[in-house]
Amino acid sequence: MNRRTFLKSTAAAAALVAAPAILHSQTKVSPYTIALVGAGWWGTNILNCALASGRCKLVGLCDVDQSQLQACSVAIGKTTAGAPKTYTDFRELLEKEKPQIVINATPDHWHALITIAAVKSGAHVYVEKPVSHTILEGAAMVKAARAADRVVQVGTHRRLSKHNLSAREFLRSGKLGKIGMVRCFVYGAGGVEAPQPNAQASKDLDWDFWCGPAPLRPFNRRIHPRGFRQFLDYANGQLGDWGVHWLDQMLWIMDEKHPKTIFSTGGRPVRGAAINNPELQTTDAPDHQIVAYTFDNFTATWEHREFAGNAAEKTESVGALFYGSEGTFNLGWTTGWTFYPTNSKKTPVHEDAVLTGQFGDNVPESVADFLDAIDHHRLPASDIETGHRATTCALLGMISLKLGRSIEWDGATQTIPNDLEASKLLRRDYRGPWQYPAA
Repeated sequence: MNRRTFLKSTAAAAALVAAPAILHSQTKVSPYTIALVGAGWWGTNILNCALASGRCKLVGLCDVDQSQLQACSVAIGKTTAGAPKTYTDFRELLEKEKPQIVINATPDHWHALITIAAVKSGAHVYVEKPVSHTILEGAAMVKAARAADRVVQVGTHRRLSKHNLSAREFLRSGKLGKIGMVRCFVYGAGGVEAPQPNAQASKDLDWDFWCGPAPLRPFNRRIHPRGFRQFLDYANGQLGDWGVHWLDQMLWIMDEKHPKTIFSTGGRPVRGAAINNPELQTTDAPDHQIVAYTFDNFTATWEHREFAGNAAEKTESVGALFYGSEGTFNLGWTTGWTFYPTNSKKTPVHEDAVLTGQFGDNVPESVADFLDAIDHHRLPASDIETGHRATTCALLGMISLKLGRSIEWDGATQTIPNDLEASKLLRRDYRGPWQYPAA
């Protein structure tokens, strides 16, 4: 299966999810066997949505942390009969259970290897964003998904949110006029970071396997559970987390694929210098970062800050602002969207957010779209290729930050032209027996 063989477009997929219950009643098929790899709080949330659909039968859970396996088993106990089989090695799970669907909710540095192994085993995959830790991993994931003829949905679930869909319709209708700039952002609060002592990993956790292809750091509770995104060995900070969601919205709404040039600056002036020694660790992701992207017809920026809060800026702390000749359009997560016309005589237009799921992230719609895409052999709304593009935008920002200068990007060839120093950062060496996937 390649892009030409899908029966419906991504746009059609987004329209269909408005009535998933009707779709499923029309598509009377046997439940799909499903397995979860990465049984933490977020993987458990996605699995619960899949099980609640009535379309999936759980055949296994996998995690290198036994405590997470136990907590997940308890959490999904009300929606599945009997205790699920548990595994600590995803390869054993794939070989023994042969699931038709795999949810990959592992830390970022594991997304590529597990997704590629799953599609090669015959499974369709729901993989969390960002799709990869480095850019060429994402390219390899797209290649593997297409070669295996499998549907891969990425957890950029805002594409399925009702108010995000209507925002896209409003902006693409021309009501904002000529759009010259998009600003994506997330703001938080914090201060100086004190180093935390390293510790012995629990007997329930295989720390070496958790680190896998990434560097083996001393275990620290600030990394696991739930803290890994602020450690650059395993993730890419706020830009690689929240940034992927909102850069994806920018690309989706503006119908763009790739930036032409990227420049980033930032650092840790408030959190302080990063520490990583045998006794102590801090995070090492930037506490603030700005990235400027140039496209043919507009400029986009990413901005995050982990200090100073946001009350003074009178806007939701996460979202995107679109600036056009007819006004400003504010797209938020929980506040919905508002159009502020340039002409003060015109009344602003607002639409409230419609949020579903346990955490208000519209994951049920994302899972419903994924299942329907499998049913109908089509691209899902958040296909692996679009997820790879959004992730690439974020990772290009990190490359520029590391280099301390601007870079160019050739999206068609997925290369940084005439820049050997930057090109080396499109991938990284893997540790131990793990092999970097071929794009």
